[in-house]
Amino acid sequence: MKPWILGLTGGIGSGKSAAAQHFGELGIHTVDADYAARWVVEPGRPALAKIAAHFGTTILLPDGQLDRAALRAQVFANPEERRWLEQLLHPLIRQEIIEHLGRAQSPYAILVSPLLIESGQYQLTQRVLVVDVPEDLQVQRAMARDGSDEAQIRAIIAAQASREERLRHADDVLVNDRDLAWLQGEVERLHHFYLTLRGGQP
Repeated sequence: MKPWILGLTGGIGSGKSAAAQHFGELGIHTVDADYAARWVVEPGRPALAKIAAHFGTTILLPDGQLDRAALRAQVFANPEERRWLEQLLHPLIRQEIIEHLGRAQSPYAILVSPLLIESGQYQLTQRVLVVDVPEDLQVQRAMARDGSDEAQIRAIIAAQASREERLRHADDVLVNDRDLAWLQGEVERLHHFYLTLRGGQP
C-alpha cells in the first residue's frame, strides 16, 4: 500500500520543525522541501551550471558551492530574475521531493515545507496539517532562535502566506502555544489518528 502524503507547514517560529522531528521519531518518513531546494543546486547538478551561466560566476563560492547570499541579493532586487530562477528551480525541487517521498516505507509520509501553500506543493499532498501560533509568540520565538530583530522577523512573516491563507488550506490545525512536551503529545495524538486513515481522508 503506497503511503499517503501529509503536508506539514507553518510560519517562521511556529514549531513546524519540532513537530516534523517528532513525527520522524515515531517512524514516519519526512521530506523537507528546504533540503530539496538545497540538493538541486549542489555542485555537479545541472541547475547550478545554469544559474552560474545566467548570473555569472560571482554567485559561486571559491569551492564551487552556490553563494546563496550573493544570489539572493541579485534576485531580490529584480522580480524578473527571481521569476527566471523560480521557473528553473521549482520543477526540479518538485521532482526531488516526489523522488524522496517515493522512498517512504511508513504508512504515511510527510512533506515539510514553509512554502507549502505559496509554492503549490500542497497539490502533492492528500492532507494538510498547519502548525499555528499567535503572531506575537511567533516573533518572540523566532527572535530567540535566530537572534534576528523584530522588524526582520515581521518582514519574513509578511512575505509568507498569511495565517488565514494557510488555515484555509488546513485539514488539521495544531495550535502550538505551549511547551515542547505538549507539542509532542499533540503530534502523537495526530499520528494515531493518521494511522487510521486511508489515503489521508477519514
